[in-house]
Amino acid sequence: MYKTGYNKLKNKTITYFSSSYLHISTSSYQLNLCSSFPIFKILHKTHPLPYKEKDIEKKYFTIGEVAAMFKVAPSLIRFWESEFDIIKPDKNKRGNRVFTQPDIENFRIVYALVKEKGYTLQGAKEMLRNNKIKVKDNIEVIESLEKVKAFLIELKKSL
Repeated sequence: MYKTGYNKLKNKTITYFSSSYLHISTSSYQLNLCSSFPIFKILHKTHPLPYKEKDIEKKYFTIGEVAAMFKVAPSLIRFWESEFDIIKPDKNKRGNRVFTQPDIENFRIVYALVKEKGYTLQGAKEMLRNNKIKVKDNIEVIESLEKVKAFLIELKKSL
């Protein structure tokens, strides 16, 4: 499989046959390179693939992956699933839980209330029952502020 791109500024056509083979052609010359040539590494870095690769976004997550994201035990996720109505992952043909992004966001809301803010399970249930939208908005604001804080700390370290 190969990819072809055209560099208008230098009138070159660059074809990538694989990550280890490169073909460059212009109106006056053709050049074939393999990864063992030092110039290949320079050209490969200065002329990236001519298309933008799509970020592969995972649609379904296992209970183990979700547990690893939040650093909790899978049994806690199963328990909270029975306790909270908003945590309802689908199950595949084998009966394994498969979490989607909305499921993970709902779990994040419960996690923030119980683990981070210190609510009891009953208190978290009441908060979600009475003010679900407000709770979700507050958690999103807190997460965005934490990202800004982390960015500013990194910026301060680099100065």
